Amino acid sequence: MFDLLVVGGLGVDIPVRVPELPLPAADSIIVPPFEPRIGNTGAGVALAAEALGLRVALVDVIGEDASGEVVRAALARTTIHHVLRTDPRGTRRSVLLLDPAGGRTSLHDPRGPWTGPPPFAPEELTELVGAAAHVHLSIMDWALGLLPGLPAGPATSPPVSTDLHDWDGRNDYHRPFAAAADLVFVSGAALGDRAERMARELITDGRPRTAVVTLGARGALLVGADGPLVRVPAAGPPAPVRDSTGAGDAFVAGYVAAARSPGTPPAEAAGYAARVAAAACTHDGLEYPAGLLPPLVPDPGGRAD
Repeated sequence: MFDLLVVGGLGVDIPVRVPELPLPAADSIIVPPFEPRIGNTGAGVALAAEALGLRVALVDVIGEDASGEVVRAALARTTIHHVLRTDPRGTRRSVLLLDPAGGRTSLHDPRGPWTGPPPFAPEELTELVGAAAHVHLSIMDWALGLLPGLPAGPATSPPVSTDLHDWDGRNDYHRPFAAAADLVFVSGAALGDRAERMARELITDGRPRTAVVTLGARGALLVGADGPLVRVPAAGPPAPVRDSTGAGDAFVAGYVAAARSPGTPPAEAAGYAARVAAAACTHDGLEYPAGLLPPLVPDPGGRAD
């Protein structure tokens, strides 16, 4: 049995520390040494969830290339149960430009569109879903063919979440993933003053759903079908910010971890998720050392994390 099944979203990040963002116009800029590391959204959710003590499974496609070896080596250092297929396009890659304050610009190479049938048979995915308490669906193009096979609603299946990332509220590509989910995360980066309206729109298609719009240093907006919109304050990082990469994925993992306890109010889960995301920003990369992310339970002295 798994606490969390992550579908899709593996890749490699190449972090480059730059003096400022946006970069000044120049033929060349001297930067510190950089090396590829495991990255992308599915890895971010899975690794943060494992660091929080969840039993995690992950399925995805990666290439038989040097980047794929980076991913395989990183997963081998974890307890994550992973089922991988070969992607003939190669492994997804992102170049991350990181400024001294922890700001980030990502240059993402998805390796082109998926062609052919989904890499996992419906019955194979059904078996994995049946062994999971929660399913998180990354917005991978190959996963679109699997969406009709996902059971509809938590009454007959584990709850499903998805992250629409910097969706602008207009791109139709994201809508099938939102429609398949009981819990939808989306960054407010491209929504601007439409964030609250989009949060409400995400819960009005007739399926009970919770939507969370993350707003970075301004916290998050949370709205469910049976309650008012709640503003969740941001949490202060417990140490200097090093790298904001994966903060949104850590937020997702923290929310899922908190929501495992029956009766946990969504606002409480989101508050804990904000603390997890803030702590994640104090570490380079997605492979979190023990004790970095805040525990879910109060400490022995009775003080909450």
